[in-house]
Amino acid sequence: MSVRLVIVDDHPVVRDGLRGMVAEQAELEVVREAGDGEAGLAVAVRERPDVVLTDLRMPGLAGAEFIGRLARRVPSARVLVLTTYDGDVLPALAAGAIGYPLKDSPREAVFRAVRAAAAGESVLSPAVAGRVLVRTAREPVPAELSERERTVLSLVARGHTNREAAATLLISETTAKTHLAHIYAKLGVSDRAAAVAAGYDRGLLP
Repeated sequence: MSVRLVIVDDHPVVRDGLRGMVAEQAELEVVREAGDGEAGLAVAVRERPDVVLTDLRMPGLAGAEFIGRLARRVPSARVLVLTTYDGDVLPALAAGAIGYPLKDSPREAVFRAVRAAAAGESVLSPAVAGRVLVRTAREPVPAELSERERTVLSLVARGHTNREAAATLLISETTAKTHLAHIYAKLGVSDRAAAVAAGYDRGLLP
């Protein structure tokens, strides 16, 4: 099965380059592209892609606001940020981005990130992962995670949404959200990506 992509970037040359790169991969398909967040949101609502590959800094709707709106309007689409900036990583991840490779990454790394995102796996470039880890490493761990909280964290690390985690564990989505809130409090973090990073850093995840 092919992975259907929407590319959102305000630079036509970048979009052309990405489209050309993707064309070399038989299982990847660019179904549409857009030059700003408003157009990207409209295209994603219409096309329902598997992955939205987006820049962060664009005219008008962009960054975490665009990612948040996209996550609400098309929750099935995995948002992968491809940018030259690593300073805006935490707001983007908190808004719903599943991965954050940088534009200076080798093309094979970008392809791997797209495939992983389509499979629901979080993908961070080494530079971005390091930034997240530095922030989470500063926070103390007030308490140990329970066995159920470890299980929820493991599902989150594999890219499951709250609804998917709840279905897997045969619990309500509200209960899954409560477990996640407890995880955030115990790890001293405020978003899913930081919780996963802290889980790996502290040996809570294999």
